[in-house]
Amino acid sequence: MTLPRAFHRYREEVNKELASIVGRSELVLCDMMRYHLGWIDEVGRPVAAQGGKLVRPTICLLSCEAVGGDWQIALPAAAAVELVNSYSLIHDDIEDGDEVRRGRATVWRIWGQPQAVNAGDAMHVLASLAILGLDEKGVAPKKVIRAAAILDEACLELCQGQYLDISYEGRFDINIDAYLAMADAKTAALIACSLELGALLGTEEQDLVPKFHRFGRKLGLAYQMKNDVLAIWSARSSASDIKKKKKTMPVIYALERAKGKEREQLLRIYNKKTVSSEDVDWVVQLLSHIGAREYTEEMAKRYYREALAELEGADISPSAKEELREVAAFVVEREY
Repeated sequence: MTLPRAFHRYREEVNKELASIVGRSELVLCDMMRYHLGWIDEVGRPVAAQGGKLVRPTICLLSCEAVGGDWQIALPAAAAVELVNSYSLIHDDIEDGDEVRRGRATVWRIWGQPQAVNAGDAMHVLASLAILGLDEKGVAPKKVIRAAAILDEACLELCQGQYLDISYEGRFDINIDAYLAMADAKTAALIACSLELGALLGTEEQDLVPKFHRFGRKLGLAYQMKNDVLAIWSARSSASDIKKKKKTMPVIYALERAKGKEREQLLRIYNKKTVSSEDVDWVVQLLSHIGAREYTEEMAKRYYREALAELEGADISPSAKEELREVAAFVVEREY
């Protein structure tokens, strides 16, 4: 699916804002942050942009504009949510032992785990400082404080979600409800935070702001479910989630539906200390055979529809709703 127009409209300004935040720091570990953001290689040489899609800052600015605000005022908040996402990914790579992200060695793989922790921690602090930069945009102090609280609350949820994700790896009593609790905290919280921040900064009609938060919660769940599918079946996937015994939606579905020898084999594999490539292939075949992909994609579409229902209840222009619908559709239909 083609990247929606909104992703192109804000990208240059978001990157400028990020560069001003990361670049103005004299911390020697900033090169690790610049590397993670895709701006330089491991020895500090500039490279062609290799960053991510900037989903969170994009929806932050789009929601600000959708409620009638000036999206440029919300740039510090957009940068902050991207820095939070980035710091969480640096830590996530350490916790999961991932050596590659976006086709390059991860930060910890180059600089070691202790220094990568330092880089992630520093990026988290820069996110907090960035949100306080709303004051320089003329945002009222009360709103700046509220924005900072929204961001910190999302960070706390994100940590809870990551805790659950890791704790589920060695358990077999994880059902769909437990998965939803994990995905809501790990992924949906920051998506909801991004949309809520944009709405908060774009309008004085406070009844609108919770609608954007709820829209983000539903959209975030759809986003995580689509990630679960892509992690197993996309052309770029190495099915590393299976090797790490993650309890993603397709796996939980298989654990609930597999019977007899298939279930015994699945449990045997997930009880192993190390999952082999042959084991991964067998699990992928089982997931495909049992319909786990179709189930997960249908669940993603369900939450996508629920997100759209929240959006329909917002009193914003038809054109703004259409752009938000385009972004929501991309979330559940993308192939990368």
